[in-house]
Amino acid sequence: MNSKLTKTQQKVICSQLGKVKLNLLYKASIHGFTGADFHQHCDNKSPTVSVGYNTSGHVFGGYTSQPFSQSGQFVNDNQAFLFSFSGEKLNKYPVTNALYAVKMVSTCGPYFGEALVLANGNQPIVYSNPGNYYNFNAADLHGNDLNMTECEVYQVEEIVELEKPWRVVTWESERRSELMETIRTYRPLNSSVTQARVLLIGAVGAGKSSFFNSLNSIFRGHVTSQAISGSCSTSLTTQFRTYSVKAGREGKPLPLILCDTMGLEENVGAGLDIDDISNILNGHLPDRYQFNPSVPLQSEAHGFCKSPGLKDKIHCVTYVLDASKISIMSTKMEEKLIDIRRKVNLMGIPQLVLLTKVDEVCSLVREDIRNVYRSSYIRDVVQEAGTRVGVPLSCIIPVKNYSQELELETDIDILLLSAAVQMLRFVDNLFDDLSDQLSSVTNVK
Repeated sequence: MNSKLTKTQQKVICSQLGKVKLNLLYKASIHGFTGADFHQHCDNKSPTVSVGYNTSGHVFGGYTSQPFSQSGQFVNDNQAFLFSFSGEKLNKYPVTNALYAVKMVSTCGPYFGEALVLANGNQPIVYSNPGNYYNFNAADLHGNDLNMTECEVYQVEEIVELEKPWRVVTWESERRSELMETIRTYRPLNSSVTQARVLLIGAVGAGKSSFFNSLNSIFRGHVTSQAISGSCSTSLTTQFRTYSVKAGREGKPLPLILCDTMGLEENVGAGLDIDDISNILNGHLPDRYQFNPSVPLQSEAHGFCKSPGLKDKIHCVTYVLDASKISIMSTKMEEKLIDIRRKVNLMGIPQLVLLTKVDEVCSLVREDIRNVYRSSYIRDVVQEAGTRVGVPLSCIIPVKNYSQELELETDIDILLLSAAVQMLRFVDNLFDDLSDQLSSVTNVK
């Protein structure tokens, strides 16, 4: 299920409730607008935020700390409130008579006193009666439009700060310098290769290009944006690009090349074609190859590398996943990622996962990026990502790309650099395997 509430609206609501996140329980367009549908998915869950959407575009609803039921009784809740959005601003209307804050009615959706009912009488209709138990102006709350297009209910879940981090990180500027030096001085174990080639694969908007820009910014000494990145429903990357991270403005290329591709999309004939991935892994694609989602690359195409060496091939595959999209990842996208992993596994190429936008999904991390490994929520997201993509937790690295910042920040850099170092370690694993295979063949002879 995809949330209709925007990320900004979710953040604004959560800011009223403490260190929490919203978990979507019920969506009327999927589950149905009847009271039975609502109660089936929401009874005995608390606290909750109920949200209505009408044909005029208004977004409004209510919060209760009490669990829903079908008792037919009013429930006391002095924490309950109604709300509406004016753009990104939240208008809040606290309960005025807590004894009648919420009513448990089997034939309706969320029922706030006798003031606001969403999905009233098993219909996509709002019941509104200001002044009884909640004071609000109907025009401000819902524009006097009582026809609903959607109703959602979210459970409010507390984000727990762990006493002991689930991974240990040294958050010091010296550590940042050590990681940078590790990358600068890296030398591939195979003498025929001078630069490790890491392929970034992910859905549209996951942050593949932004990761390169962020890593490149660290070595440039300021936030920069060489690769095209941004928010768009279709891939902003339309070419196969190989980006060398450089040591400074006019510095030499570092021993790491990040290969960027079109974003993955669910629909057939859209986004990166899985057949093209094989050509990329085997080193056949030239830099700046223009993707055509409906037609995979042919060996007769201009620039096709027919005899690639080890230096041209991919040495590590890194899946870039948006932390806010893990729980709502579609079956089609999950299957596409599994198909790709199966293909990569057969080639023996090591694989990592970058979990991006961790600050957008967890208030603890948003307050301080150092909380990334103290957040129980981020730990849970990492575990879910591992299950969905089929990789061990040790292969999943949470990061925050530079997006709105103008200056570099040490803690953000440490996460990004740690991810890059882990990529190089995995590249070494590939070269170790190749060396072992060669030794086995030699010994047999």
